[in-house]
Amino acid sequence: GSSLEPEERSMEPGGVPEEEEEEEGAVPLSMAGGAVGCQLFGYVGIEAVLDGGEIKTMKTGFEFNIMVVGQSGLGKSTMVNTLFKSKVSRKSSQPGQEERIPKTVQGGSITHVIEEKGVKMKLTVTDTPGFGDQINNENCWDPIIKYINEQYERYLREEILITRKRKIPDTRVHGCVYFVPPTGHWLRPLDLEFMRRLSKIVNVGGGIAKADTLTLEERAEFKQRIQEDLKTHAISVYPQEDFDQDPEDRALNDRGGEKIPFAVVGADQEHQVNGKRVLGRKTKWGIIEVENPAHCEFPLLRDLLIRSHLQDLKGGAHNVHYESYRVRRLNESGGAG
Repeated sequence: GSSLEPEERSMEPGGVPEEEEEEEGAVPLSMAGGAVGCQLFGYVGIEAVLDGGEIKTMKTGFEFNIMVVGQSGLGKSTMVNTLFKSKVSRKSSQPGQEERIPKTVQGGSITHVIEEKGVKMKLTVTDTPGFGDQINNENCWDPIIKYINEQYERYLREEILITRKRKIPDTRVHGCVYFVPPTGHWLRPLDLEFMRRLSKIVNVGGGIAKADTLTLEERAEFKQRIQEDLKTHAISVYPQEDFDQDPEDRALNDRGGEKIPFAVVGADQEHQVNGKRVLGRKTKWGIIEVENPAHCEFPLLRDLLIRSHLQDLKGGAHNVHYESYRVRRLNESGGAG
């Protein structure tokens, strides 16, 4: 029930069945009996559909909206800079420059266009400075929930217009990374309540911030405790098992799910290690390489967000979370636009 589905299918392998329907009526295939998977006696060019979709994506680019949540001082801004290999966060990474972010739970978004090998990505990062910093943190998640729902509402208003834009601007939050402080104990009630509420309306993934402050044994134990906490309180973090249809996707998600929350270390400074320039944090006893899986799990978080699951995150945001919001809103208005 969405106008975006055909457009999304054209960018992915899922768009191929439309080609097959057209070709079943074509003369050469009808002569071959129209059997599924039949041997063709010449080149048809079906795979060019995928190439065309990729070229179109490269030309037009795509949107990706990410939200980062956590207490001040956990390195959220640095982590975002590390993820996208550029200064994309609100906080300046240059020492001596004043930080102009108010210490309140008001989301602020910054949009950048990142281009790599001809592919453009319009990246929007929403930071929530001051989350959980107050003495009384009651209902501190309300502004975040309000912001996420406002983006759904904005998209819905565009979608139900009689004359719609060819491409509706997508400001919906595709994924939210919640940074847990590296206490080494259990999750705090604040963490549990936030993740419980937010996981119902957006894709929420977890990360243990500044994981280099824990020993490897402490890290493994803390991670196990967090997983037990999430299971006990029936909190579903991304990737959710319920949404997996494809067996390959399910296997991939299971492998990633075992590692959640990812113990991450962020750094946007390069250092020389064995003749190579690497992103890392310099300490008295050595350099912590953020992209080295032996040092931290940052590569796993990056792969989940950008490489293996980016389309899945967008699909989940559209088909699951936005769809449930849309159904609820249309029911409230009696189904009328």
